[in-house]
Amino acid sequence: MRKQERADYIVEKLEELYPVLPVPLDHTDPYTLLIAVLLSAQCTDVRVNQVTPHLFKRANTPAKMLKLDVSEIEDIIRPCGLAPRKAKAIWILSDMLIKEHGGKVPNDMEALERLPGVGHKTASVVVSQAFGVPAFPVDTHIHRLAQLWGLTNGKNVVQTEKDCKKLFPEDKWNKLHLQIIYYGREYCQARFCKGIKCPICTHLYPRRKSPVDYSKS
Repeated sequence: MRKQERADYIVEKLEELYPVLPVPLDHTDPYTLLIAVLLSAQCTDVRVNQVTPHLFKRANTPAKMLKLDVSEIEDIIRPCGLAPRKAKAIWILSDMLIKEHGGKVPNDMEALERLPGVGHKTASVVVSQAFGVPAFPVDTHIHRLAQLWGLTNGKNVVQTEKDCKKLFPEDKWNKLHLQIIYYGREYCQARFCKGIKCPICTHLYPRRKSPVDYSKS
């Protein structure tokens, strides 16, 4: 099976499994999504969704966030890990949104990536899920599965993103990003499948018998 054929099958199978699915992080607007994605770094979505109601009850806009001390933000988000760094980033980016963007979250990658604590993946998630701009955020699930499925031999998420964008139609990127994440969590966990057990892996590589090593980003 050629690489493009594998990609086409993946789109078909994931659409069958996940025709409709929610954004994993609870939010009400672009700002709360931005904060939730920032908090999700090295933290589970479940934990973030447990913490953000307490944070957003106190501050769900940049202006309200600036009324909190960084130490107050830090105390609230502590369960998400890396609290000192994340709290400082949240306060500073809120200040920047007010001073540079009229209190609104910008809808372009370059402006988002200038905000503290906002890397390429976070910016990609925000533009795709909040504004519908085509993007293909690559997290650890997607990076791993893309290698298992033979879509990339990239050693990092940057190359994996480039390779996936070439294989998948642009109008599928935003939904496909979420579909792959859900699939990785439900069917192809790192410890369980290793390229030889889940439905997609076994269909794409029916003769594969040995676990597949993949490079971590």
